[in-house]
Amino acid sequence: METASLFTDMEDANRMSVAPLAVRMRPRALDDVVGQQDAVGPGSWLRTAIENEALSSVVLFGPAGTGKTSIAHVIANSTQASFVEVSAVGGTVSDLRREIASAEKRLAASGARTILFVDEIHRFNRSQQDALLHAVEDRTVVLVGATTENPFFEVNSALLSRSRVVELHSLSDAEVGELLDAALREERGLAGAFSLDDAAREAIVLLAGGDGRAALSTLELASQLAGEGSADAPAAITEQMVRTATPHRALPYDKNKDMHYDIISAFIKSMRGSDPDAALYWLARMIEGGEDPKFIARRIFILAAEDIGNADPQALLIADAAFRSAEVIGYPECQLILAQAATYMALAPKSNAACGIFEALSEVRNGPSRKVPDYLRDRHRPGSESYGSYLYPHNYPGGWVDQRYLPEGLARGAFWHPAERGWEAYRTEAASRDRASADS
Repeated sequence: METASLFTDMEDANRMSVAPLAVRMRPRALDDVVGQQDAVGPGSWLRTAIENEALSSVVLFGPAGTGKTSIAHVIANSTQASFVEVSAVGGTVSDLRREIASAEKRLAASGARTILFVDEIHRFNRSQQDALLHAVEDRTVVLVGATTENPFFEVNSALLSRSRVVELHSLSDAEVGELLDAALREERGLAGAFSLDDAAREAIVLLAGGDGRAALSTLELASQLAGEGSADAPAAITEQMVRTATPHRALPYDKNKDMHYDIISAFIKSMRGSDPDAALYWLARMIEGGEDPKFIARRIFILAAEDIGNADPQALLIADAAFRSAEVIGYPECQLILAQAATYMALAPKSNAACGIFEALSEVRNGPSRKVPDYLRDRHRPGSESYGSYLYPHNYPGGWVDQRYLPEGLARGAFWHPAERGWEAYRTEAASRDRASADS
């Protein structure tokens, strides 16, 4: 056993010697995790569960480079349970069933629990996620899923109801700096062989945009340009080396904090305000920031009903096509379709008459219980002959007849306030003419 352990240690050391800096610098314990105090800080649910060996299934949700995989490996190092990993990129239902069967055997033979880590769980299709349901429900396995996508959209609701969602946030500039300092200093990192001037540090932090993995990758690439260094004579990493290593400067975009909400708000308001140039600019900021195209398409879809509505009914069909393209095509091609949809929305006539549903809902929730007029009631019941006559509109000139459809106590115009633009205005005027013609 000692020989096997020695060989295992040697193999691990060999693997780590060629591993990327970001992998070598992964935290080994909860106290080593940089940032994410809400998620794993003292007193948090996840930290308490890990420390007490009482972890239940959890989905870690957050942008790239925020520590999801690192926390999973900390769990592996901190628990007595068996820890197994299945890739959602190449994994299959057979892989899942094999690991679940092994977990059942361990549980039956020795009572040992199994933690199953699934990175990028949103990449699993519905049948793959369904394959986990029973094992998660009866705790044959404790699922630790990681995703950059909103799990409430991308993970089956049945699986999500059996798990706890823990949200991680992009690292602050100070936290990225803390990662860089540790990587420069520690033996498993660059071991003091390199120095980083202030301009180079600021460039790495700016380029990283809150992504710890990206910051460490840039530092590693820049160090390769700095030449050989040692703890006694560190090689200097300059801003120019950083820019050469990572020449592409991405504008800041935080997919789950203020910048995210500010930019999507500007995008929506630009389309509502009929400015196609601004709509394209904010769309480009989101695309360049790595925003999920389905998220963008969902916002376009909502705007089509909320701000355009029946002023241009075609807008909803365009939005539907854009959402479909985001689902089945993805980047880079769907960015053209998103751009077409966004500019269509900006140029379309506007109406928010569909928002009358909120006034109607308020009336239903807070107003009195109002009866359906007898002549509108269903006729398939005894006694319906006393309901009175329903006037069938098609039997009248213009397909319209003066008849009350609202319950007593409500008048026409209570909820629907049409715009004076587009198809909605045309049809409102036409309907008024039809009623006037029928009256005459």
